[in-house]
Amino acid sequence: MKGVFFMDFQRAQEILNSSDTYEVFYKGKLVWIKGLKPEDNTADVEILSEKIRTSVPVEELTEGENLH
Repeated sequence: MKGVFFMDFQRAQEILNSSDTYEVFYKGKLVWIKGLKPEDNTADVEILSEKIRTSVPVEELTEGENLH
């Protein structure tokens, strides 16, 4: 990962709706954004290494590389 880019809700929405694939991390773990909740600014994510689905604050997500 070249740099750490903290997520905002708009960027999370762009990633979710994109046909490209992006690295997204939560506390250093690779996650997949499954959905977004604007009412409380959270994201439903799956922590890929653990196969756990959870809700996390969007601002705690970080963006890595565009994997296309």
